[in-house]
Amino acid sequence: MNMNVKRVIVGMSGGVDSSVAALLLKKQGYDVIGIFMKYYNFDNKCPWREDSIDAMLVSQSLKIPFYIIDITKNYKNLIIDYLYKEYKKGYTPNPDIICNSKIKFKFFLEKSIFLKSDFIATGHYVRKKEINENGKISYQIRSGIDSNKDQSYFLCKLNKVQIKKSIFPLGGLNKKEVREIANKYNLINAKKKDSQGICFIGKIKFLNFLKKKLAEKKGIIIEINKNSHIFKYKQKKREYKKEYGKIIGHHIGAHYFTKGQRKGLKIGGYKYPLFVIEKDITKNILYVGMGKNHPGLYTKVICIKKNNIHWINKKKIKKKIEVECRIRYRQNFKKATLYKKNHDLYVEFEIPQLAVNGGQFIVWYINNEVIGSGLIS
Repeated sequence: MNMNVKRVIVGMSGGVDSSVAALLLKKQGYDVIGIFMKYYNFDNKCPWREDSIDAMLVSQSLKIPFYIIDITKNYKNLIIDYLYKEYKKGYTPNPDIICNSKIKFKFFLEKSIFLKSDFIATGHYVRKKEINENGKISYQIRSGIDSNKDQSYFLCKLNKVQIKKSIFPLGGLNKKEVREIANKYNLINAKKKDSQGICFIGKIKFLNFLKKKLAEKKGIIIEINKNSHIFKYKQKKREYKKEYGKIIGHHIGAHYFTKGQRKGLKIGGYKYPLFVIEKDITKNILYVGMGKNHPGLYTKVICIKKNNIHWINKKKIKKKIEVECRIRYRQNFKKATLYKKNHDLYVEFEIPQLAVNGGQFIVWYINNEVIGSGLIS
């Protein structure tokens, strides 16, 4: 290896994005190594096998070394068990964010030391920017140019070392351009569809995934009338009781549902669709409301407990700062005010937000830069 050439490990999933990332780095003169992570299996099936073959064939065409690394044990302990635990408690976790911070980037950094690599790289649509402030170098994560594919939300819990060591070749490209590059260089996965669903779990239906560990438990469904004065009085505290509405049906387990969910209720005969507006895990009760404009579906203020706050570029908050936020992937930026009280952070939206679920992450930005994030409780 030429000591002047920088070596980079590229996480290759078998998809077009990571393949083009490896291609671009190779063309830029990096010494590229491809790594595919073998992951958790369900029902003794191998959903990763086809992807690993695609990644290997792309690596062969690019003439770069290629390795398959088994992360099954780590993934089960850190992601699968975490998912079941959070759903059992009634939360709606985001495993992709945890996977990136605790497995993908952590694992790649460990392997970079072993393989004497200078950098790690992925096919995420995000931008990294180096900032020199009074001689002190720092790094930013910024949203990708392609607003429809921007994945900065998923990288909100990376630490400064992970960001410093990372390269994101696709941050300045859109998906169409990536496909065109793949076609130009005859990559075998140029037209391969993007993967869907949870990171590394594959094509299994999510309800079936949950049922593997969380048993069905029949419970009642209560409709909350949005015009009820009792409902309006109790709405802020989220104190719903049986007498606040009427029983309209039964469900198979409150832990299977999330706020804002419409599918799976299996109750008809209403003028407008029914949505989950709250759930009581202890009593196994689902509270639903009619119509997407039901006030129980919307949240104006979110509290982030001090232990659930993660800063990438910490801002001093004297009283408050204006930010833009996302509470889910691909959501348009939402204007909000961030302020501190008793070491906790509060996010107050300009416009109330639909279906804010405990266990999800809220990410705040200033000028397209990821400033920090918090776990919603």
